Amino acid sequence: MTLLTLRDLPLWRDARPYLDVRNNDEHTLVAYGVAKMLLKELPEAAESVVLPAILLHDVGWKKVPQELLLEAIGKNPSRPDLVRAHEVYGVEIARDILERHRPEGVDIEAVLAIIDGHDTTRHAKSLEDAVVKDSDKGWRTTPHGMAVIRGWYGWSVAEYIDMVSVVSNPRLLTAPGRAMAEGFTASLRAQQSLSEYLEQ
Repeated sequence: MTLLTLRDLPLWRDARPYLDVRNNDEHTLVAYGVAKMLLKELPEAAESVVLPAILLHDVGWKKVPQELLLEAIGKNPSRPDLVRAHEVYGVEIARDILERHRPEGVDIEAVLAIIDGHDTTRHAKSLEDAVVKDSDKGWRTTPHGMAVIRGWYGWSVAEYIDMVSVVSNPRLLTAPGRAMAEGFTASLRAQQSLSEYLEQ
């Protein structure tokens, strides 16, 4: 099955040069897959807004000094200003990409409104915004998200479970998004208990 829609493939090609930092290329593709799953559970959400928004949401990190990236994210981030900066830059870059291609049926302003605030606002402006936020934050609980983020910080699985339980999962906004994240988190907790039952 093809991951990206034909409509979104040109957007991806233009976005990719901006996503070669902080594993954002991989994160974007996995979060896009999560968004497609959430859209199946929430068919009233506009796919033509959600998928372009998740594809372009993190392009702004390219303009943030790379040596400062890990100060902007994680369990105790010290540079929230950088998070806001990547949203502002992201709107500029995404607008250029979207206006260059003008994909059919895509409300460019609705996509940009989601990118502008996807990390710094906890409330959802729309159902589409909620789906994008849940796809982005929910990625952290996926096997891919866990492997990437644990690699950044050298966290144990237990430390990682603590982070997603405290930082990520409470911020999810849709019932399917919460169910997905809690399911992945529960599987991690179960994994932590394997030796208790298998090494007897």
